[in-house]
Amino acid sequence: MPAHVEIELCGERLWLLADRALYWPARKALLVADVHIGKAASYRALHQPVPRGTTAATLERLDSLLGAYPCEQMIVLGDFIHARSGRAPATLALLTAWRERHAGVHFRLIRGNHDRHAGDPPAQLGIEVLDEPWVMDPFALQHEPQVHPSRPVLAGHVHPVCVLRGRARQRLRLPCFVIDEQVSLLPAFGEFTGGWEVKPDAPARLYLAGDGQVWPLAP
Repeated sequence: MPAHVEIELCGERLWLLADRALYWPARKALLVADVHIGKAASYRALHQPVPRGTTAATLERLDSLLGAYPCEQMIVLGDFIHARSGRAPATLALLTAWRERHAGVHFRLIRGNHDRHAGDPPAQLGIEVLDEPWVMDPFALQHEPQVHPSRPVLAGHVHPVCVLRGRARQRLRLPCFVIDEQVSLLPAFGEFTGGWEVKPDAPARLYLAGDGQVWPLAP
């Protein structure tokens, strides 16, 4: 089973996974944010030289996670498909085959800003699409990291990363989870995504993900 760190947030046990996802054992739910399927295809449509195979690699990672954990549902906290130009036939064929492999898993998508531009996923994928916030006690699940009036938030959108700096000018940039009593952030799951640097700021807790491990960043 992939490495994880178990935390408690608002009375719930949550597992922060090394592969930039969150598993909620009590709900048998896998949560990811900012998958950005078809982003590379969107850039190639603009004649930008970007690598191929990122969608297949992203879906293979999801295959591994859904196979490693007992999942009855999967929830994407926004930005599943990157853009309309990314809905190429080859990309949709990969998505259809992936969805068929996990037909027994209930799939929910909380609409993000890219989803609103790309349009909802094709109906044949069997994805329930919801507007934010969507309440799943005790949390409000959102794309935008905005405070909810009555519930702690799990969100994405900003692609949080942390930069570690060494004495000899070493620099290591790693995706991270930001855990806070009001708004917690998941790192971007997609293969071809950037990141927004966050810094330790009490009372938030930062957990770095890299090299098959998750570990807390000391304040």
